[in-house]
Amino acid sequence: MIPLKDDIPSSTFPLIVLLLIVLNILVFAYEISLGKYAEFFIKSFSIVPVRFFYNIKLTHRLYPLFTSTFLHGSLVHLLGNMWFLWIFGNNIEDRMGHIRFPFFYISCGVLSGLMHIYINPTSTIPTIGASGAISGVLGAYLVLYPFSRVLTLVPLFFIFFIRIPAFFLLGLWFLLQFFSGASSILSGEAAAGGVAWWAHIGGFVAGVALLPIFLIGRKDNNKSRNK
Repeated sequence: MIPLKDDIPSSTFPLIVLLLIVLNILVFAYEISLGKYAEFFIKSFSIVPVRFFYNIKLTHRLYPLFTSTFLHGSLVHLLGNMWFLWIFGNNIEDRMGHIRFPFFYISCGVLSGLMHIYINPTSTIPTIGASGAISGVLGAYLVLYPFSRVLTLVPLFFIFFIRIPAFFLLGLWFLLQFFSGASSILSGEAAAGGVAWWAHIGGFVAGVALLPIFLIGRKDNNKSRNK
């Protein structure tokens, strides 16, 4: 299922969401420009769980939690993440404001990385992508707008366009991440299939948990629209 549009209008322009998308695109363009050196660049700035525990310098342990969020392994990886950020991030930025939203986004990304490290401490596989931070956005959206309708493309034998309640779409998404994550642990690979499921889970839970903190003192501008 591919979300196309939600029915919650924003009262402000999603400046930070747009800047994050542009920044991710620019970083990916830089990766491509490196050619054969791109792999070294990605390994240097990605999360490698085993390196987190055995790297002597504290800064070398911590900075990948931030930098890995802006790296992507392919164009499909990049476009998929940025699409979800554009669809759901504008409303969260609208509610939190332009100043708080980037701190929320980065916090979710960092906590998602820590979750991945905790579940898979001996892994030597580099982990990259904005999906952990975006999972936090999805968690916040589910709490704030559970009954919003999301126009969704469903490729099931034929292509269908249907409006699905956010609680169903995002709830189903989270369950998929959870069961896939549980399955990966049972199989002995916490990032099975090249997907860091527990980073998604950690980011989503972080988004739900951090939301009340980032809304302190904020006026509910969209309350009347979510009925």
